[in-house]
Amino acid sequence: MSTPETSRFVRVRVEIVLEVDDEDAVAKAALDRIAEDRDMPDAERVHAENAVTQDTAEALAHLVDPFALVGEVPGAELLQASWSSEEIDYDPDSPEWDLDDDDDDESDDGDDGSDRTG
Repeated sequence: MSTPETSRFVRVRVEIVLEVDDEDAVAKAALDRIAEDRDMPDAERVHAENAVTQDTAEALAHLVDPFALVGEVPGAELLQASWSSEEIDYDPDSPEWDLDDDDDDESDDGDDGSDRTG
C-alpha cells in the first residue's frame, strides 16, 4: 500500500458528544489532573483551576487526552493534536447529528470519496 504517491501522514477526525450527569465529579477529576501536573506553571494552574470549576466543558477539555487515544497504536507516532470542548444543545433525533453526513464534508476538501470503501 505504501507507494511514492501515498502520504505517510493521516488526519483522524473524531467528534464525541458526552452527557454529563455529575458536573461536580467532572470538575473534581479535572482538579485532580491539574494537581498532578508538576510541569504546569503556577499562574496557569490558578487559571485552569478557576476555569474547570466554572465550566464543565473546560473541565472535560482537561480530562480528554488525544495522546492516550493513539499512544499505543503500533507503527504510528502522534505528531500533533488539538482539541476543544463546548456545551451544546443535543437532540439525537435531529438530522444535524446524523454521523453519516460526515462523508459529505470530506468531499469539500477536494476528495471526491471515490477511493473510499466501507
